[in-house]
Amino acid sequence: MTAPVFVVEKVPAGPEFVLDGPEGRHAVSVKRLNPGEDVILTDGRGHWTEGVVKAAEGKDRLVVMDLNSIEEEPEPAVRITVVQALPKGDRGELAVETMTETGVDAIVPWQASRCITQWRGERGAKSLAKWRATAREAGKQSRRVRFPEVAEAMSTKQVAALLAGADLAMVLHEDRNTPSEALATAELPAGGSLVLVVGPEGGVSPEELAVFAEAGAHPFRLGSSVLRTSTAGTAATAVLLARTGRWS
Repeated sequence: MTAPVFVVEKVPAGPEFVLDGPEGRHAVSVKRLNPGEDVILTDGRGHWTEGVVKAAEGKDRLVVMDLNSIEEEPEPAVRITVVQALPKGDRGELAVETMTETGVDAIVPWQASRCITQWRGERGAKSLAKWRATAREAGKQSRRVRFPEVAEAMSTKQVAALLAGADLAMVLHEDRNTPSEALATAELPAGGSLVLVVGPEGGVSPEELAVFAEAGAHPFRLGSSVLRTSTAGTAATAVLLARTGRWS
């Protein structure tokens, strides 16, 4: 199994490093790591190093030795951003968790017109913080060293501007009255930015579709079944990662 990942503000150059605070507590008291076990330290922005546990001290101090040189994971040739309409309850965190584990590069919360959930004021700030914390924890769990960025919530107009700047702009849309292409057979660019919009449970409204179409986005479908908004982005990300060669 790949060594467990722990997040640090700055990846240490060695030869030893003390991992303390919440990350140290997780390593010592939760993971119960022992001398001789391998660990990976990352800043979540692509920089990382691997070392060996020297000792566990108290409940929250892990001494790591034999640190390797600092490595950097390059940015992907094809970058995948999912614009996620706000789901109800904790299904937003579920969407972020599974998309992160799958390999998405960026997540944009979207306040669609048919969203029941509203991010306003303090509630919006808390919800965004939860999404970002979920992306961080899911990044660690899935052994990533470059965690997805979770942007500030966007309006439809802001999402349209994001789509206009993409190399390929897509909207998942299952309406049988709207012609759409299968994502599994879509022609994809060899590099650049892919931006995919996932609508709310009530679907993307005709007005929003028109705005996105004007920005250059095209409707796509995943298959014959209709997925929930909290799972559609994960399934679509998997399709795109496989088809762009990032899972090869």
